[in-house]
Amino acid sequence: MRVDKVTMDKFADIRPYNDDEARPIIDSIIADDEFIDSILALTLRGLPAFIKNAVRPILRWFLKRQVRNVHNVHDFQLKVEGYCKTMIARTMNGYTVSGLENLDLSQAYTFVSNHRDITLDPAMVNYVLHSHGSKTVRIAIGDNLLTKEFASHLMRINKSFIVKRSSKGPRELLAILKHLSEYISFSVKEDKHPVWIAQREGRAKDGLDKTEAAIIKMLVLANRKLGMTEAIKTLNIVPVSISYEFDPCDAMKANELSSVDKNGQYEKAEQEDIASIAKGISGYKGRVHLHFGQALDQAFDDADEVAGQIDKVIVDGYVLQPSNYFAYYALYGEYPKGIYSGQRLSFNAQTLSQDKLIFDKHMAAIDEPLKPYVLAAYANPIVNKKAMGFM
Repeated sequence: MRVDKVTMDKFADIRPYNDDEARPIIDSIIADDEFIDSILALTLRGLPAFIKNAVRPILRWFLKRQVRNVHNVHDFQLKVEGYCKTMIARTMNGYTVSGLENLDLSQAYTFVSNHRDITLDPAMVNYVLHSHGSKTVRIAIGDNLLTKEFASHLMRINKSFIVKRSSKGPRELLAILKHLSEYISFSVKEDKHPVWIAQREGRAKDGLDKTEAAIIKMLVLANRKLGMTEAIKTLNIVPVSISYEFDPCDAMKANELSSVDKNGQYEKAEQEDIASIAKGISGYKGRVHLHFGQALDQAFDDADEVAGQIDKVIVDGYVLQPSNYFAYYALYGEYPKGIYSGQRLSFNAQTLSQDKLIFDKHMAAIDEPLKPYVLAAYANPIVNKKAMGFM
């Protein structure tokens, strides 16, 4: 379907970049000294400044070589796909998918996902959709992650659209949310382009996946005159569950939770979000599973009911990993009983002992004061399943 350029310009302040904007944006990113320095800060941390100064032009030359044949958004995403394949091979011990039979890949969906990693959650959805011949998603990303201009450029060229989280008052906030809702509705209904959005603002640092009703209220704002049930159906909402055996950022998340408990707040360090993105991509994740639920088609009275149904589908579809069981045992002194949702992990005596060694080694690297938070984050998916009657 051809999109009216005037319609797209209505959303120019938040939408992803178009194909004709791609090459100039890529060139501007590589020319940005702050972008180059950010890469060096992450990869050559602790080295003297004169070495970084010597490496800077080499890095810029290398990046230019890498993207010399990238001329549009699709080209850029093919580059990302290559890096994604390498990341899966190096940092995952198996990547599995279920629920594809619930989708008609000729349709556009609003994928509402649990949220554990800033970039990997939508990237894993994209990887599966692309490998099955479907369009990749447009990704909702908070402007709090885009404090650097190059970060905004990188995200928007990778089909991200901006969720503005700062406003000066209720009237301005309502206008921002309505604008966002209209863009999502336009993308799914008119442009026939799938969208990914997290079920909550920020990652679930404690491992408890819960949908915020405010997200649902925003999604239906553009179609509120239809009523809740029809507004939800027109968005084709599909709950998505993603589970990681190991979270490379678990200690960072635990440190934040610990700080909030002790001090009532947590102040992020400069470029902490970029460091989290890098660690999430490069760190070991073990087994990873992605599950697509069925599109919501029930009758709903309000946003709370919708959020509750999404929670049920996400928690039901969440595949438990060995780390979840070991953490639960460490906290509660017993393994959970029974089968959940008809699923059973392929544990056996030979692999279980090896899994336990890997888990113990991972936990040994966590600072002692942070261990209770990390264990809770891994155990809470089981707590969630038990609370909802899935175990």
